[in-house]
Amino acid sequence: MDFDLENQPEIVRQAVDLGLQGWELARGWLLSPAAWTQFALLVGAFIVALLVTRKIRPALTRLLSPPEDQNGMIATARRTVLAFLPLILPLLAYLFTGVGEGVVRSLFDSGEVIAFGKRVFLFLAARILVKEIIDEPFLNALGRFVLLPMAALYALGLLDDVSLWLSETTVGLGNIRFSLIALARGVIAGSLLFWFGRWSNDQSAAFLKKQEQMRPATRELAIKAAEIAIFGLAFILLMNIMGVNLSTLAVLGGAIGVGLGFGLQKIASNFISGVILLLEGQATVGDYVELDGGEAGTIVKMTARAAILETFDGRWIVVPNEDFITTRVVNYSDSGSANRYEAPFSVSYDTDINKVPKIIESAVAKLPFVLQEPDGPDCELRGFGDSGIDFAVEFWVNGIDDGRNKFTPKVLFAVWNALKDNNIEIPYPHRVVELKGGLPAPTE
Repeated sequence: MDFDLENQPEIVRQAVDLGLQGWELARGWLLSPAAWTQFALLVGAFIVALLVTRKIRPALTRLLSPPEDQNGMIATARRTVLAFLPLILPLLAYLFTGVGEGVVRSLFDSGEVIAFGKRVFLFLAARILVKEIIDEPFLNALGRFVLLPMAALYALGLLDDVSLWLSETTVGLGNIRFSLIALARGVIAGSLLFWFGRWSNDQSAAFLKKQEQMRPATRELAIKAAEIAIFGLAFILLMNIMGVNLSTLAVLGGAIGVGLGFGLQKIASNFISGVILLLEGQATVGDYVELDGGEAGTIVKMTARAAILETFDGRWIVVPNEDFITTRVVNYSDSGSANRYEAPFSVSYDTDINKVPKIIESAVAKLPFVLQEPDGPDCELRGFGDSGIDFAVEFWVNGIDDGRNKFTPKVLFAVWNALKDNNIEIPYPHRVVELKGGLPAPTE
């Protein structure tokens, strides 16, 4: 076939040349007994793989399916393996094709068709992996936009040519020049490494949070140390993959040091303060704290820069870690320690006040949240008021009052009921009005 391509662009001439090469290859396959034999072997391998898959896949499904109520490590591993069963068909076809490939090559000294078929089976396996198995959004996107195009190029035999073109094509950024394949390798490897780092960090954090024998502050410190170690290792691996000499990072470290000395002082201060807080353990997740600035709430999260407080009305307050170091902090709870509160009340002046403490202490002690250690309920006489005699009952509880657990209202209910059951009057203000000069005469 002759074409006049002298006046056509270079890309058109290359495309026509590739098309002619493909046509010659296809015509050679169509007219070759070896090609037809290899094609028949591919079809036979696929049919055998299909029949074997129909036999073994139901049995493997029954074997690997754990009971629905099991959620342990072994059950999770079985469900993970079960998700990969759709790969059985293309992988078996690839395996059976490989078994017959040696025989065909020994007879015809040719194996292009069967090699192409094997690559197609691998492409089908990659497609099933992306479409049916990978459900994590990031990995699925990486499979659709990276793995499938690479598998398609490999199936067509163009992967080496594309890789060579990407290696020879370079781009510049100032005095730095790098090839497109190095850039692509860095983006793909970086994405995978930092996704895996995030996943590993989530798993390690979940594992450490389950270690009840560790102090909360120690757990938080271990979580932060694991996070720094995981992402630091991911960064070092990425630099090695991209071929960056780590010794050159000394210049970058010096620049960062200068930046910390000027514009990043607060960030560095908060980061170091956060490490000190975790090491000392004076305030950690779960503690109810109050700062000099008026911020008060339960610490629900501690980050590298700040602590997040949750108030009783559900609002979140972000407090820089530095404030915990440089200002006074009142910690009302340390890992669920007991706290003492009091509930004031009054009784009438007609009451035998010697009986009141025993009645009130007995009633309050029956409440399930009131502790007997370090001390049980204690009813004390506080003074003689204008309308009645003032008492207060002190009690110990685990937790913070007037928050998620409102203890004082329940204690006051118990005091009210105990006084009523013993016919003790709760006073209310009385006022005496004196009229000087007597009452005015009625008018007719």
